[in-house]
Amino acid sequence: MADFGESLPQLFFPLVLVFLYLATLVGIAEFLSRSFQDDPEITRKVVHIGSGNVILFAWWLDIAAQVIIIAAAIAAVIALVSYFTAILPSINSVGRKSLGTLFYAISIGVLTWLFWEDYPQYTVIGILVMTWGDGLAAVIGQRFGKHPYRILGINKSWEGSAAMAIATFVVTFGILALTIGSYAQAFICGLLVALVATTLEAFSKFGLDNLTVPIASSLFCYVYNTIM
Repeated sequence: MADFGESLPQLFFPLVLVFLYLATLVGIAEFLSRSFQDDPEITRKVVHIGSGNVILFAWWLDIAAQVIIIAAAIAAVIALVSYFTAILPSINSVGRKSLGTLFYAISIGVLTWLFWEDYPQYTVIGILVMTWGDGLAAVIGQRFGKHPYRILGINKSWEGSAAMAIATFVVTFGILALTIGSYAQAFICGLLVALVATTLEAFSKFGLDNLTVPIASSLFCYVYNTIM
């Protein structure tokens, strides 16, 4: 894994690429926020899904763990400021107060600290499970959720939970199949992680699933594949 002490020229291209990607994402989200003011959840999920995919750039470009942790800390500060001041309406604009974006940034920092140096695939799995699983669960649930259910005062739909489970399985199986070399092991682990992540997402309030789902998914993958 790349060392934080690597030269500035080596870091310049990866960081510029990531910055341009995120700047474009924010611009698109802000445009959608103004164009579709009656459906703010869509624009929020554009940011949610799009920003999470940055971890693939980091993996591909072999960006140092310290750089990702610093970026996550900056994102956490921005999310906290936005929570109180609404400087980015596309992030907090769904008619409810939530610290989900803050927890999202914290998860990225924690998972990078835990796994990035030796097992980056587990960091990527945790982040992408939250990125695609929770993102699609919200969009599918709101658009096509015809069969609702309620747990501890939390309203969900079977369609949204199914989207969460399927996305989690696809992400987990796909990354493990590429990294551990056993399709059977990746398949079973993918099914189990899908169950864990979907259950946690169904029971979470106040955006806590942005913390519990990625961390639990990554830890479960690590423990399962270490034992097996």
